[in-house]
Amino acid sequence: MSTIHLVLGGIRSGKSAHAEKLTAQLASSIGNPVLYLATGLAVDAEMSERIRRHQERRPAEWQTVEAPLNPVGALQGLPLDASRPPVLLLDSLDGWVSNLLFEHENAPPPELEARVVGAVRRFASFVAELDADTVIVSSEVGHSLVATSPLGRQFQDLLGTVNQTIAADAEAVTLVVAGISVPIKAPSLDGKGLGEGGPLA
Repeated sequence: MSTIHLVLGGIRSGKSAHAEKLTAQLASSIGNPVLYLATGLAVDAEMSERIRRHQERRPAEWQTVEAPLNPVGALQGLPLDASRPPVLLLDSLDGWVSNLLFEHENAPPPELEARVVGAVRRFASFVAELDADTVIVSSEVGHSLVATSPLGRQFQDLLGTVNQTIAADAEAVTLVVAGISVPIKAPSLDGKGLGEGGPLA
């Protein structure tokens, strides 16, 4: 049975490095390959440098697939071995949400939220059907200052909703602070993930 691991953290918290380590451990434990779903777009020199650093840190044997808007479509286009599904690492959820926000920037807020949350739910359902262990990286914007622009506030609200959506379905959620990983949700004894650290009603 596949699992979803959500790794949250602030900027430069070490969340991506932790997620990569976790992914490597999962892949090693079951002997399956790793598929890295990259959502980042090199929109400027700073982002290009950030992407380059991430690429250099990843093991050479990991397959990278660019999936800035449609990770499900990217996966559907690959010849995946159903008997040996890859361990998936999506980095990052906030990058994906940002891309969708700009892609549908003229949509009314309720419609935009429905589209984005729907896309995220489809991804979670797809990886469950694929039976692929999945690690998802996202920024925890709830600890940030409220954005000064309407677009920034819309992004914070949207990402907060999406993070809650994934966290509710995830078997494990980890918060990374200053490079230290703090488990905040783990599977309960009943296997439903609703024990200590589970989502609130």
